[in-house]
Amino acid sequence: MEKKRILTGDRPTGKLHIGHYFGSLKKRVEMQNSGEYDMYILIADVQALTDNFNNPDKVRKNVREVAIDYLSVGIDPSKTTIYVQSMIPETAELTVFYSNLVTIARLQRNPTVKTEIAQKKELFGESVTYGFLGYPVSQAADITTFEGELVPVGEDQEPLIEQCREIVRKFNNIYGEVLIEPKAVLSEGKRIKGLDGNDKMGKSLGNAIYLSDSEEEITKKVMSAVTDPNRIKKDDLGNPDICMVAYYHNLFTTKEDVKIVCEECKAGKRGCVACKKQLAKNIIEELKPIREKRAYYEAHPEEVDKILIEGTNRAREVAKQTMKKVKKAMKLDYFE
Repeated sequence: MEKKRILTGDRPTGKLHIGHYFGSLKKRVEMQNSGEYDMYILIADVQALTDNFNNPDKVRKNVREVAIDYLSVGIDPSKTTIYVQSMIPETAELTVFYSNLVTIARLQRNPTVKTEIAQKKELFGESVTYGFLGYPVSQAADITTFEGELVPVGEDQEPLIEQCREIVRKFNNIYGEVLIEPKAVLSEGKRIKGLDGNDKMGKSLGNAIYLSDSEEEITKKVMSAVTDPNRIKKDDLGNPDICMVAYYHNLFTTKEDVKIVCEECKAGKRGCVACKKQLAKNIIEELKPIREKRAYYEAHPEEVDKILIEGTNRAREVAKQTMKKVKKAMKLDYFE
C-alpha cells in the first residue's frame, strides 16, 4: 500500500510547550509509528522571520531547540524527514511563481491572516510587511513542493490550507494537472489554556510549561497557577470548573483520581497547595522520558545537526523533482 504524504511543521520562535505536545506532537508520533504515512516535518525558519525579521539570532538558535523537542517526544528521523525550510531553495522559487496567482485583496480577506495581523499591531503598526501578508503563499509552496496530500492543522489554520488549494487549482487550470491539491486534517487535540487561564499559551505571556522545563521549574509554575478566587481557606467549598489546577489534572491525572480531586475540592477537603503538589508530580512524571531524551541531544548537538542535514538533503531531492515538473509545465525548462 502506498503511503500518503503528510506535511507539517512549526515555526522556530521558541521551545515547544505542553500545548504543542497535546495539540500536535503526540498525534505526529502516533501517525509516524502507524506505518501508513510518509511524514515530512519542516522547521519553518523563513516563516518565523516574517515577524522576527529584527531578531535573526532568536530564530537561528531555536531551529536546533525545536529539532531537539521533536526528537525528545519520539519523532524518529528514520521514519520522518525533518528539514529546515530555508535550506530548500525550490520552495522559495515556487513561492515567487505562486505570487502571480493570488491577489493582495484575497490575502487580506484570509481570516487567519486578518487575526494574526491584528495580534501583531505592536510590531507592524499600520504597515504590514509583504512577507507577513504573503506567508500563506509561502506555506502553499511548502506543502506542494513536497506534494503533501494531508496537512494536519487546527481549525484556526484551515483558511490557510483552503488558500493553498485555491492556488493549486489555479496553477493546474493554467499549466495542466501538475500539483496535488492537499487536504486539511483537523487536529483532534484541543488548544491547551495557559496556567493563568488565558486561551493562549506562550512565552510572551509567561503561562506555559515547556517540554524542556526542569522539575523545579515545573513545580514553581504549577504552584503559581490560577485557582478558584473565591476559595481562601482549605475548608472553603471550591469550584474546580474555574480552577486551572483542576483543568490540568484532566490532562495529567487518571480519570479516577480527577474525580477524587474534584469531589474533595467541592467538599472543602483538599487544599490548593496539596492539589498543586500532586499535579506538579504528575506532570514531572509524564515529561520525564522527554526530558531525559532532551538531555541526551543537548549533550550531543552534532547528532542533531547530522539529522537535520540528512533530512534536509533528502527533502531537497524531492523538491528538485517537483520543480522539474513545475518548470516543464510553465515552459521554463530551458536547454533541457
